[in-house]
Amino acid sequence: AVGLSWLSHTILARSVRRFVRRTDTHLDDALIRAIRRPLQLVILALGLDLALGVFTTIPASWQPVLDRLFFVGYALIAFLFLFRLIDGLGTWYGAEIAHKTETQVDDQFLALFKRIALLILTTVVIVIVLGRFGVEISALVTTLGIGSLAVALAAQETLRDMFAGFTILVDRSFKVGDRVELLDINTWGDVQEIGVRSTRIRTRDNRMVTVPNAIIGKGLVVNYSDPDTVYRVETHVGIAYGTDIEQARQVMIAAIRAEPWVMQDMRIEALFLEFGDSALIFRVRCWIEHYVETRRIIDKMNTALYHALNDAGIAIPFPQRDLHIQTPTLTTLTATS
Repeated sequence: AVGLSWLSHTILARSVRRFVRRTDTHLDDALIRAIRRPLQLVILALGLDLALGVFTTIPASWQPVLDRLFFVGYALIAFLFLFRLIDGLGTWYGAEIAHKTETQVDDQFLALFKRIALLILTTVVIVIVLGRFGVEISALVTTLGIGSLAVALAAQETLRDMFAGFTILVDRSFKVGDRVELLDINTWGDVQEIGVRSTRIRTRDNRMVTVPNAIIGKGLVVNYSDPDTVYRVETHVGIAYGTDIEQARQVMIAAIRAEPWVMQDMRIEALFLEFGDSALIFRVRCWIEHYVETRRIIDKMNTALYHALNDAGIAIPFPQRDLHIQTPTLTTLTATS
């Protein structure tokens, strides 16, 4: 057994390692590292088990104890192999596969999935070993279930955020670098990080806002970066009653078209939408190449419209109200008395 154990180590360390170095992937390296030590241990354990079976001087009453000890030994060797295999596969996937995928789910949740797999493996091995020694495991399983339920209830907010984060990464409604607006909490900015529990958004005044994923998952999110950076800006303009509508429309369209920042191949519109209290309300809108310039472009847009309407002699009225006061006549006052 010792000889076979040494031989297996030598073969895996030299011949097989020399072979796996020629491959492009490190998956086979991870498999060899996972199996090398457990293989040595299982050969030694089998040799010891067979050797003890040869001796007739061992009392028969010891045999059940030896069987249980060897069962525990084999279970621990199997646990060691699976533990090293899970750890090696997780490391290999994170190094070679995760960064090649389009989604960030595996990058964000790989460590969590590895911990969960190792926890499940440990629990299964403990339950199997205890069952081999005659320990009633149904009560233990029930206790574990109740404990898991208690933990889930205590950490339900965290679990809700984690599931929402998983959904965000899978659904890909936005990604790191996108500019988003969270309508429910009136927050907008650039996405810096999508974590397991929360998402970090940097606002335009250089402040970092950490939003729990559960709030994002159940709210309305506007993604200004999807499908591309082209964005339509608009503003509202009021002109005086009695103004020639078509003349005002042409003046506003021409003023916007003359600006260097507007996309000339896209539609420029001045839509008469409403009869206001003091003015005729127009919505002027056009397209720009990048959403980042939205606020500055609206400033330039309003400035250009203001100057163009003033040069054309078209009034932009301010809100006003006319009050008509009626004074009762003397005859009305006498009759009332």
